[in-house]
Amino acid sequence: MNLSFRLVALTAGVIFLALACLWMFVPQLILWIWQIDSSEPALLVARRSAALFLGIGALLLLARNAEASPARRAIATGVAIACATHAALGIFEFATKHAGIAIWQAIAVEIALAIAFLSVRDDDSASQKS
Repeated sequence: MNLSFRLVALTAGVIFLALACLWMFVPQLILWIWQIDSSEPALLVARRSAALFLGIGALLLLARNAEASPARRAIATGVAIACATHAALGIFEFATKHAGIAIWQAIAVEIALAIAFLSVRDDDSASQKS
């Protein structure tokens, strides 16, 4: 499969918007899946994190047609760093027994997104969009 910045940004943007909705409206669901206690402090942080997912999702959807540029490269690099950091933190939380085995689903998606964004940082196919 030939990845383009447009496809990766569109896919990630939809994922981030879906996560924003989940974290904002039913954060206890993800916490339950990850086997984390749904305490009030955890729910507060989860709902506030939803705002970041919402903003990044909107940014990616709005930038999906951007032509190759230093700004687009910065967006791709920044999102890759965020996803890789999320994956590393997920691995740490699993290793320290703060999260259950299901967190590996999120880790896998985060690693895939980090790799995808790194692979399309210099992609020029956005300027050849249909």
